[in-house]
Amino acid sequence: MADCHLPPHWQHRTGLHSPAALRHNSGTMDALITSTLGLLLAAIAVALVARRLHLPYTVGLVLAGAALAMARVNTGITLTHEIIFSLILPPLLFEAAINIHWRELRRDALLLLVLSVAGTLIAATVVSAGVVWTLGWPLQAAALFGALIAATDPIAVIAMFKDNNVSGRLRLLVEAESLFNDGVAAVLFTLVLAWVQAGGGAPQSLPSMALDLGWTVAGGIVIGLGTAAIVLGLVGRTSDHLVESTLTTVAAYGSFLAAQHLGCSGVLATVTAGLVIGNLGILSEPEKSLITPYGRRFMLGLWEFIAFIANSLVFLLIGLEVGGMRLTQPAEIALLAVVALVTLSRALTVYPLCLCFARTRWAVPAAMQHVLWWGGLRGALGLALALSLPATLAYRNDILTATFAVVIFSVVGQGLTMPPLLRGLGFIPRR
Repeated sequence: MADCHLPPHWQHRTGLHSPAALRHNSGTMDALITSTLGLLLAAIAVALVARRLHLPYTVGLVLAGAALAMARVNTGITLTHEIIFSLILPPLLFEAAINIHWRELRRDALLLLVLSVAGTLIAATVVSAGVVWTLGWPLQAAALFGALIAATDPIAVIAMFKDNNVSGRLRLLVEAESLFNDGVAAVLFTLVLAWVQAGGGAPQSLPSMALDLGWTVAGGIVIGLGTAAIVLGLVGRTSDHLVESTLTTVAAYGSFLAAQHLGCSGVLATVTAGLVIGNLGILSEPEKSLITPYGRRFMLGLWEFIAFIANSLVFLLIGLEVGGMRLTQPAEIALLAVVALVTLSRALTVYPLCLCFARTRWAVPAAMQHVLWWGGLRGALGLALALSLPATLAYRNDILTATFAVVIFSVVGQGLTMPPLLRGLGFIPRR
């Protein structure tokens, strides 16, 4: 049979490409897979060394990434907004949410609501005002930075607590607050960015602002509930644990991407879907669960593995980015001021708000308050929001640099000192 050659326009329509284009695409995919495997091998080595030295795993990953960058090792992968938002954040949020019991969450719901909503607004205000006063940034840039850095990041906090086997009410408060104020910070950042892009003038009318805010928050929650309902309905029709687990993976990514596409909060959508699926399917009593017993055990192990992979990649990439940064002395002094402001804003959030509940059934012991303050690490969410800023935005590079500085201080400085603090306060046994 003679060779069949399609016209160029038919090649385009049918998705066929020239051999050169196919070789290029294949080479790009091979390079991506090779780079990812290399990072995972590095993460495994760090995990083994960190466990032997009794160091926080996340700290080891960041330091290893910085060492690779300073050694000029080309990994072929850079940290971008798309990688964090589309690949890493959804499974980490979902894995944290499916492990939170509704009974425990309901007991501290009011306290968590105040810490996540009022706390985020207080922290954002303190940081914004401080940056304007100390560094002379314009209000628009300061407000953007304050909004994106206000929330504690569940990725770093949860990894740290797992390393030290912290459980009970303390872990619930830190994890749940982190999940909820991530959603609040993402919504606040969206509103502030819209205000900045509109020229930073007088805010839009209150009805319009309320409508936008309602759609962002309520829309994300409704999408999360709808996704969870569909997944649980499908799960109830199968006893195959592989199908059940695949459906939860679709829920984690599908809820996030659908909400983002519709202009809602992807963070709230994924957290909502995770809470519902976790409490009605994974953590519920066996006779009430819609998921088979083996499927429940399999899912918990699967999501723990997925979270490990996502954590490994994001913290290594953070280290790689920071290791390649070069700062002048005035910039270093400015970054120290920013780190101090963010740490102060967390203190002004935790202690006054907890004081409001001192004589109620939601009272938080002083030792827990210290952990809530110093455990307010920042991580991938703030970086993702900073990286999403338009390239033409004034002060974008300053905001990015300051965000990286705060994240590195959180992961390395607070991460290294957190285990001794937990031991000193009696939350983990002394070695």
